[in-house]
Amino acid sequence: MSATPIAASQSQDNRRATIMMIASMAAFAVEDTFLKVAAISMPPGQVLVINGLLGGGIFAILAMMRGEKVFSLDALRGKALVRNLSEGVAAFTYLLALAIVPMAMASALLQASPLMITAGAALFLGETVGWRRWISIVTGFVGVMIILKPWESGIDIAGLSMVGCVIALSVRDLVTRRLPPHLGTMSLSAWGVLASVPAGLLLMLYRGDGFETPAPDKALVLGCAVFVGLIGYYLVVEAMRIGEVSAVAPFRYTRLVFAFLLAIVFLGEELSLNVLLGSGLVILSGLYMFGRARKRAEKRMPTLPPGPT
Repeated sequence: MSATPIAASQSQDNRRATIMMIASMAAFAVEDTFLKVAAISMPPGQVLVINGLLGGGIFAILAMMRGEKVFSLDALRGKALVRNLSEGVAAFTYLLALAIVPMAMASALLQASPLMITAGAALFLGETVGWRRWISIVTGFVGVMIILKPWESGIDIAGLSMVGCVIALSVRDLVTRRLPPHLGTMSLSAWGVLASVPAGLLLMLYRGDGFETPAPDKALVLGCAVFVGLIGYYLVVEAMRIGEVSAVAPFRYTRLVFAFLLAIVFLGEELSLNVLLGSGLVILSGLYMFGRARKRAEKRMPTLPPGPT
């Protein structure tokens, strides 16, 4: 007994989106490694500005080659504007934290984003979230507290920045699913990456940094970050647009596996017990939450007549 054409099509889209999501998480982990090295050797805000100009310019060219409208007011109003502002806030807060804390810790905190997305969907979009999923959300946030350890020295600027980054990324993903279809993936990506430019300038102003001429080796590192980041960015936007959130979003957690390996092998970081325990709680909570959401969605599906065998 075969599935209906609609169900089979969605299943195929989910498989494609899952592969894209895993590949994008690997790319983002590699990009973070390059950005961590770059942010140590040059002003973090300058890293954002260069990354935004290069990456946004490349995406704009690719969008125009595909016939997409890049310089359109549609990207500067409504949900698209909210998405771009969220991108800028996320870029500002993430690189500010990445320049201070170990990459493994920053990556672990990012895993709270799916929990925040579910909470935001319930609080602001009217989606139904049962008590079991609320418990998993609260448990995940306990994991965030374990990672941050505010009882030892309070939550510092890096911790607050990562919390702000998670909130901004959650807003971005919630809005992405509700964007009109005529906004192309490439043009969306161009505007999202270009949002790093004002964010970088603000970060330089906040830190009191000036522009520095990067040495050839630093420029190469930053160029690699831009290239890999472009691949990851395109893949994650496309995955969120073609796949079901409940099917695709759990695979965001693969980023942590890639990030831990790269942090240990290439950055010489050691994984602390609080980061391991906290990230474990966050991931288990998220996986349980997505599992519950998927079961509820399957129960609500209408019974359809069998397709041709």
